[in-house]
Amino acid sequence: MDKKNALRAGALAAGTTLMMLLMTSPALALTRDDGDDPGSGLSVIDTLGLFVAAPLVIFGVIAGLVMVLDKSHADHRVNVPKSKAKAKANA
Repeated sequence: MDKKNALRAGALAAGTTLMMLLMTSPALALTRDDGDDPGSGLSVIDTLGLFVAAPLVIFGVIAGLVMVLDKSHADHRVNVPKSKAKAKANA
């Protein structure tokens, strides 16, 4: 029964992908629309800064704020004590 479900899921995924590919037409991207006013392209540095560095900086700021503004009490935090079982297993 699992094989039948897997085949059904695969057929559905393939059909959906095929329909999406048929409905999109990249050839129309070459045709300019009325009122189109594209700007100048981005350089490699601009692209890396916008799509790599900026998200990393935003993530770092959010993570830093979460760590700094953490108001949880020390007795509510989970502390794993050192166990002797690990020491015996390593020896």
